[in-house]
Amino acid sequence: MPSDKFLLPEQHCLPWHPPGLVAGVDEAGRGPLAGPVVAAAVILDELHPIEGLADSKKLTPTRREALFDEIRAKALCCSIAQASVEEVDRLNILQATLLAMRRAVLGLRLKPVMALVDGNRLPQLDMPAEAIVKGDALVPAISAASILAKVYRDRWCLQADTQYPDYGFALHKGYGTAAHLAALQAHGPCPLHRYSFAPVAKAQRAVVSVKDVL
Repeated sequence: MPSDKFLLPEQHCLPWHPPGLVAGVDEAGRGPLAGPVVAAAVILDELHPIEGLADSKKLTPTRREALFDEIRAKALCCSIAQASVEEVDRLNILQATLLAMRRAVLGLRLKPVMALVDGNRLPQLDMPAEAIVKGDALVPAISAASILAKVYRDRWCLQADTQYPDYGFALHKGYGTAAHLAALQAHGPCPLHRYSFAPVAKAQRAVVSVKDVL
């Protein structure tokens, strides 16, 4: 799978938008110490508006869940994709995020004429694209994508919690909270952790050191 080819280094602003279907694109899970990074792409239907779209981080879990179902029911099409933990460690988190975004756009049933991407970096796409800082709060289609990606990843965390209950994934969603760092220190990393992230690498080194002593 290509890696750095998905990077375009700067934000791109187009002076015009081509007519046709526009996809909003966003991700969830760049900061956590474990799990895949998830991206979503959404093409909204102007004839079926969705009330209350906003940055997923500003919504309650209950509201996000309700909007998740409404978006999937009312959008012209949507796609959720991810880059695995192994890809995060191999490519780095930025390139893995761009890869997940590319996969999400390519997974759309309808091909958009343009993609609006949250942030200041763009994946390589075969269509015009614009990177919009804080787009998840400004562009409804990006807000919808942020909600799909966030809910999907949170659900992944609930499944991870049942598989590895010692780490508390259901509570901290993989972020480096005090409780998560304490669990890493006590148990060492599990296969779901991102070993390229410093706290995980530190915990792994500690485990190896203890084994060497024993």
